[in-house]
Amino acid sequence: MSLKSKFIHFLKMLFPSTFLELGIFVFYLVAYGVFGTFLAQHYKIVFDGRIPWDAYFSFDNKAIVMTGGSFERHPLSYYFFNWIREFIFFFTNGKMGMEFRLFLVWMSNLIVSLSIVQVYKYLKNIIGTPVFINLILVLFFSLFSTCILLSFTPETYTYTLLLLTAFNYYSAVKLKKNGKISGLSLVLGSVFVGGLTVTNIVKVFIPILFEKDLFSSWKKFGIAAARVSVSCLVFILLYLNRINFKYENILSKSGEQYEKFSNVNSTPIWDMIYSYFFGGNILFPGFFIREKHNMQGFYYKALFMEVYTSVIPYIFIGLLMILIFWSYFKNFKNKWVQILMLSFAVDVLIHCVFRFGLHTSYIYGGHFVFVFPLLLGWLFYSVKNSPKTLAFLTGTMIVMTVYLGFTNLYRMTEFFEFVNRYY
Repeated sequence: MSLKSKFIHFLKMLFPSTFLELGIFVFYLVAYGVFGTFLAQHYKIVFDGRIPWDAYFSFDNKAIVMTGGSFERHPLSYYFFNWIREFIFFFTNGKMGMEFRLFLVWMSNLIVSLSIVQVYKYLKNIIGTPVFINLILVLFFSLFSTCILLSFTPETYTYTLLLLTAFNYYSAVKLKKNGKISGLSLVLGSVFVGGLTVTNIVKVFIPILFEKDLFSSWKKFGIAAARVSVSCLVFILLYLNRINFKYENILSKSGEQYEKFSNVNSTPIWDMIYSYFFGGNILFPGFFIREKHNMQGFYYKALFMEVYTSVIPYIFIGLLMILIFWSYFKNFKNKWVQILMLSFAVDVLIHCVFRFGLHTSYIYGGHFVFVFPLLLGWLFYSVKNSPKTLAFLTGTMIVMTVYLGFTNLYRMTEFFEFVNRYY
């Protein structure tokens, strides 16, 4: 395949390639764009030079946009966001007012809308579920609190959502054709995915474990190991270059970050796992306000999520988890399902077992929430020959989607009240 053909194939994989996919993309671009545009035009919460972090839900908008975030967690995002910032400055003449916020919002909107298209492509082309089911699952996914928030939030998680959904779709296509994930794809995946959030680099290598006949000979295993090694070497060299090869800073800073984000005991661990890690990324809980300051005398209000206070959200998230694990055990021998669950297990290990950022794990949804609609798609696939079960699942998903939509849209009105009052 020529370089031109590969580039065209890449564009078809990343962007809408059918009228229905284009319709989905435009629909969400408009739906998210209406709120985001109004927010950027009239309020400063998306980006305010006086607010370094945590204006809403612990998103570090200013820190990310201006510096790319901390090097130990986001090793190469400094360059990525420098490019974004300079690109926007080209149109705003270096100003960071309303037009600057508008560009940030629409770039986030574009990325999340493309992520939804990637989920649809996976459902249609990898799983092969009917269009009606795909549209229900896509709508369900688009109403997740993560998707709604990231659609107007300039953060690493926003871009990670697209990178991970796109790489999962790409690797699934390769495995479906019994092909190999190319060395160049692994290098690019490592640099971009790992560069934005270092722990996500592991997810780039998981699909390799399921390549056909990988363990049938030492030669095939050795070639795969070489591809991984080259990818890691490129990433490590770029990482070290970013910090002027002062590698001792990585350990010291990482230790500080772990202590800072892992020793919060104000809420029971089980409730943080349930309400924040599993729940807050999907179904908004209630909100509360804290007063913050920028260490230079400027005080501002910050909005945070609290744990669920009603039994219904606990039931909703519990039911969703039952469906997810039903899908996993129903499709246990399915390599695509194993890839999704292993990828999800990385986040469970980091946040739930090691408790890193568990008290604010509702902001990490861009790393894993796309797994849920895909696993639900595999569940529908596994019961396609059982009409009663299929009807039950379809009805359940419709009810859950309606409840999710009403609840999250209501919570967003509360968010808007907060913004209208303070920003």
